[in-house]
Amino acid sequence: MTTPTIPMCPVVHFEMPYRDRDRAARFYAEAFGWQSQKLGPEMGDYLLVATAPPGTRPGLPPHAPVGAINGGLFPFKPDWPMQHPSVVMGVDDIRAAMSRVKAAGGEVLGEPVTIPGVGEYVSFVDTEGNRNSIIQPNMSA
Repeated sequence: MTTPTIPMCPVVHFEMPYRDRDRAARFYAEAFGWQSQKLGPEMGDYLLVATAPPGTRPGLPPHAPVGAINGGLFPFKPDWPMQHPSVVMGVDDIRAAMSRVKAAGGEVLGEPVTIPGVGEYVSFVDTEGNRNSIIQPNMSA
């Protein structure tokens, strides 16, 4: 029996919770030189972080840095489960990727949500209990 070819999905983003957004932004700027952008409540008070100078990578927007992964921090919420650092994998088809996660023994956490100007996003739990996420970028953005 042959194994179907599964596209290799790169890590394109990371996420971490914060308890104090200004403190977190200051820490990563002072410790690692990261630049941050504070988004408003309409974007979940997310803190985008750039970890390297701008450049280009194939298939990503021109502002994406070469050989680096940017990320973001989200507000810690006591009633949310599994708020730990995690990675986000980029996929071409989020529904197909969700099916592969389930078939491989993982659990998809809900339905994809649309992040305006970014794409479709959903978190999952792998077979080891780690929460990670997948995103289908909006390539027209």
